[in-house]
Amino acid sequence: MTKTGKTFKRSNLSLAKSPTGIRGFDEVTGGGLPLGRPTLLCGGPGCGKTVLATEFLVRGAMQYNEPGVFMCFEETAEELIKNVASLGFNLNELVARKRLALDYVFVERSEIEETGEYDLEGLFVRLNHAIDSIGAKRVVLDTIEALFAGLSNIAILRAELRRLFRWLKEKGVTAIVTGERGDGTLTRHGLEEYVSDCVIVLDHRVTEHVATRRLRIVKYRGSFHGTNEYPFLIEEHGVSVVPITSIKLESTASAERISTGIPQLDAMLGRKGYFRGSTVLVSGPAGTGKTSVAAQFVDAACRRRERCLFFATEESSSQILRNMRSVGIDLDMWLSKDLLRFHCSRPTTLGLEMYLVTMHRLVTEFKPHVVVVDPISDFEAAGTHTEAKGMLMRVVDFLKMHQTTALLTSLTSGSGSPEFTEARISSLIDTWLLLRNLEASGERNRGLYILKSRGMPHSNQIREFVLTDHRIELADVLLGPSGVVIGSARATQEAQEKAVALNRRNEIERKQSSLEHKRKAFEARIAALQAEFAAEAQELEAAILLEEGQEKGRLHARTEMARRRGTNSTKETQE
Repeated sequence: MTKTGKTFKRSNLSLAKSPTGIRGFDEVTGGGLPLGRPTLLCGGPGCGKTVLATEFLVRGAMQYNEPGVFMCFEETAEELIKNVASLGFNLNELVARKRLALDYVFVERSEIEETGEYDLEGLFVRLNHAIDSIGAKRVVLDTIEALFAGLSNIAILRAELRRLFRWLKEKGVTAIVTGERGDGTLTRHGLEEYVSDCVIVLDHRVTEHVATRRLRIVKYRGSFHGTNEYPFLIEEHGVSVVPITSIKLESTASAERISTGIPQLDAMLGRKGYFRGSTVLVSGPAGTGKTSVAAQFVDAACRRRERCLFFATEESSSQILRNMRSVGIDLDMWLSKDLLRFHCSRPTTLGLEMYLVTMHRLVTEFKPHVVVVDPISDFEAAGTHTEAKGMLMRVVDFLKMHQTTALLTSLTSGSGSPEFTEARISSLIDTWLLLRNLEASGERNRGLYILKSRGMPHSNQIREFVLTDHRIELADVLLGPSGVVIGSARATQEAQEKAVALNRRNEIERKQSSLEHKRKAFEARIAALQAEFAAEAQELEAAILLEEGQEKGRLHARTEMARRRGTNSTKETQE
């Protein structure tokens, strides 16, 4: 289904539609209102009929190049211009540019009662002139009760209604005809809904002191449409409708990982952090640090130049900023850079549906990478368990469709099982962090562990959660004789272990010193023996040399003696 030009078509065989441009409305109607056909918009006083009809004309003129005619029977054109100016609609400008024509028709009921006659020819002539003067493609008649207020004959009334709706069809304009709710019927006369191609009912009800506007499509000839009641909001930007039943489980699962802002927690989550686009729940009793974990995540995201939207249901933004500064988290600078925005209001102020509409609008406008809701527990104060779960389910699905990472905090009572959320949405959560109060040695400390984290290996350790003046720290696990040691007992055991380690180091150093002393003594003895050996060797060598010299002398003397004796014998023979 694509929106092109003036019509919104599913196929060549489907009903051509005229997009309204109203947020969420075109989605629940499958593309808008039936093109070239009249639509009945009915409801009680204050439900928003005139506002929705006016926005239909304004969006058509500004976004789809379709001029429109607004014919009112109860309020003057000047009154209408003033009433919708608060929504940002400048009707005077559109009239000056001939994109919009306003006409006020006054119908005197007493004159109809006196003459007993009623004829729409004058209305048709007047309306036809207004349409042709600006080439209008859209028409609003507000309201039909004022037009037929003087008719009591049902037969004539039915005939004139059919005639009016048939004339609008023949003219080929996409029309909205507003009507008031009747007693037990959709409209005052109970006939308009039967001659209309599309019937939309608006409701303004008060439940548990909370006012809520809702929209329901009763009938839509030739087209599929949502059949549930849809909450809608009238605010400074116009009408916003939340298509709560159109959200499907078709979101893309990202494999990208983003940091939690706490290095030790990243390490517990496979050293990488959360999956982008996943839903994270941080639950625990009061005072365990849930908001601090959320703020640390927001700070890390802003440092990555990602936009963050923070929904606070219990505290003002000023209070959150002040409190986070005490733990070394400065969020003020991200506000000034428009990377962070706060929306602080209690769900009980508007009701669940209106809060959902507000979240839908703010996310669509700001397009954040990260959304924080702190805490979701307050939604139960604005409705039942079932309503709160349904609302949060729609929030989670909506954010997943936009690949927005959501971090929700939930207050638990502290009694019973910690693996329980007051809103009962644990099955929707991808990563669930539990904060607990750990009591030991007469004091209370904080602990954190990961109950689950889909699609990744994660630690099963319970880590001590410490709020310092320089951000959050998760202490390494320290085991004592009776289990994990925390708090002052941890400090005591760490001191004892340090003392034991110091004694061990001292003993090692003493033994190393003794060993070195013995090594030096041994080396000194070796040196003395070597010196003694060298001296004795020198004496022996000298003695050996002396002995060798003496031996050579004896041999030489003997040889000389032998030589002399040989000489004497020769001489004696010759003589």
